[in-house]
Amino acid sequence: MANTRSAKKMARKIERRTALNKARRTRMRTFVKRLHAAVAAGDEAEAKTALRTAESEVMKAVSAGIIHKNTGSRTVSRLSARVKAMTAK
Repeated sequence: MANTRSAKKMARKIERRTALNKARRTRMRTFVKRLHAAVAAGDEAEAKTALRTAESEVMKAVSAGIIHKNTGSRTVSRLSARVKAMTAK
């Protein structure tokens, strides 16, 4: 447990930041799951709109420092490859 005033304040700040980061990460994962569901259902139009929103959410997570830049780029690349493969059929 924190002893000094500054350590107690930092503990409070970390707690708030952790909650915010968790919410952002959950939101990003939700949009990615929606894209996976649209691809699995075979709905091209829904998949394309889901890709646009999922890509936006992933990049927001990158800019917020939730995930690394390369991880975000890799995720977006794989998602768009899935949508592209679905439309090529």
